[in-house]
Amino acid sequence: MNIQWYPGHMAKTKREIKENLKLVDVVIELLDARIPLSSRNPDLDEIIAGKEKVVLLNKADLANDAITRQWIEYYKEIGIEAMAIDSISGKGLNKIYAICKEAAREKIERIEKKGIIGRPLRAMVTGIPNVGKSSFINKIGGKSTARTGDKPGVTRSKQWIKVNKDFELQDTPGVLWPKFDDNKVAQRLAFTRAIKDEILDIEELAYFFVKYIQETNPSILKDRYNVDLDMEDPYETMINIGRKRGCVVSGGGVDTIRVSNLILDEFRTGKLGRISLETPEVINDLGE
Repeated sequence: MNIQWYPGHMAKTKREIKENLKLVDVVIELLDARIPLSSRNPDLDEIIAGKEKVVLLNKADLANDAITRQWIEYYKEIGIEAMAIDSISGKGLNKIYAICKEAAREKIERIEKKGIIGRPLRAMVTGIPNVGKSSFINKIGGKSTARTGDKPGVTRSKQWIKVNKDFELQDTPGVLWPKFDDNKVAQRLAFTRAIKDEILDIEELAYFFVKYIQETNPSILKDRYNVDLDMEDPYETMINIGRKRGCVVSGGGVDTIRVSNLILDEFRTGKLGRISLETPEVINDLGE
């Protein structure tokens, strides 16, 4: 399953991020806590070179807590402040200003030595599509300042959001990178809907998701659907789930499109449980 997706507006977004860096003190990079490596844009490090960065592991409510803590420790070890948040419930958002201020401490001190006191801390919010940036902006801003939607590509223009008199955020549209060199990364992005379902073969995507879960934690599927798993053929497992859930058509056959959407939706909404698809060990597997 070869997946590539890079709409033209994303190249424009990258240029705008680079141009606007001079306006901010720190960059906030939102990652999906379920796939912290795959949801990290490798182009961003080059674009923001020299600018302090804070990593927020969003959608932490959908990820395995223990594995999320491993990722936070990993970032700590490489000198980057990181924390878990949930932009829907607001968990962790009250600590964002403090962590950003600490990351930008040296720049703030330089500014204050010039006699500039009381200027708001300015942060740029970046991330891939559907990582939850708009929900984050809305929640921390205290009102619907940015459009949201459970699909990539909702945010189309940069916005400034005043959190309070001491803290301002610049929103940016979600942006991917031109080519996925590792198909595992592309699949994980598709599993979490960072890549539009509309351009994918949803049955094939669900097949690879079921295959991955069967290989790593088969009890997730068995406990949720109460079906026999075909460890040799994930497609048969999908068929069994479809029958169990009533995804049938006239004549008794299984509606494979319907069951594919059901499985992926239940993963994306947390009904399959709190699942992390990557641990820090995967960095070595993907050649980082």
